[in-house]
Amino acid sequence: MFDLSIIILSYKSKSDLGRLLPSVYASKTGFGYEVIVVDNGSGDGTADWAESQIQNPEYKNLKVVRNKNTGFAHGNNLGISRSSGKYILLLNPDTKIEADTLEVMLRFMEARPEVGISGCKVLKPDNSLDLASRRRFPNPWNAFARLFLKHNKNYNMLDSDENQPQEVDSVMGAFLLIRRSVMEKIGLLDESFFMYGEDIDWCWRCKEAGFQVWYYPKTKITHFKGSSSKKTPFKALAWFHEAMWVFYRKHYSRRYPFFMNWLVWCGIRFRLVFLVCLNFFKKDRVVSK
Repeated sequence: MFDLSIIILSYKSKSDLGRLLPSVYASKTGFGYEVIVVDNGSGDGTADWAESQIQNPEYKNLKVVRNKNTGFAHGNNLGISRSSGKYILLLNPDTKIEADTLEVMLRFMEARPEVGISGCKVLKPDNSLDLASRRRFPNPWNAFARLFLKHNKNYNMLDSDENQPQEVDSVMGAFLLIRRSVMEKIGLLDESFFMYGEDIDWCWRCKEAGFQVWYYPKTKITHFKGSSSKKTPFKALAWFHEAMWVFYRKHYSRRYPFFMNWLVWCGIRFRLVFLVCLNFFKKDRVVSK
């Protein structure tokens, strides 16, 4: 059994993996870990390349799992089912970690047994904070403000210091560290979400089970965001908006009357249609915001 199982879900991500894997194996940590790359039917040689790296003596305990494109949740669940770590880290292929990232985050989790899920500071290539690093749960009001009014102060916690460790509602699936014991209590990722939203749902269930979710910015990673999504922008837009409705229906619909639920459904569909139309005229297409 390992201390940590790192699950990397890949889709046409050969170049991304070529940047990520060296950073993972350069980690300075006393914790033992395995790396499981799940290829979601890339069809471009990514899986072949990943399997060839198993022979690389520098890449110890590397496994590759071939899969069809069954979505983010199912692909990661498949990797988790092949893992044995005390902790499980979901790590996007389009990231690069620091030498101390694994050590700092695992030490934090070891010292705080009440924390079920944690995430570190996630930076964009320009060194600005990826706002999804720490979030409040979406609800009809902050979601409307963020998606239609471009006012994301509440949802993205812009009213708190990004350098301060803090309990939050949700961290992001690009770097999400969970205790196996907590996962065994709350279950795997919900495969009703094809892509997007499953990380927030996991954090919701973690807190519902009595555990805390923490943002711990004492270490960082770089996120070259949207690598997989940009390869299928129209599909990604549909998955992003469908995830909104799945999350709302699962966690909020029983709290509100039919009329409110109908307004939310219409708002999501209207925004999807508007952005799909907009993308026909944009070179740099919108994927999710």
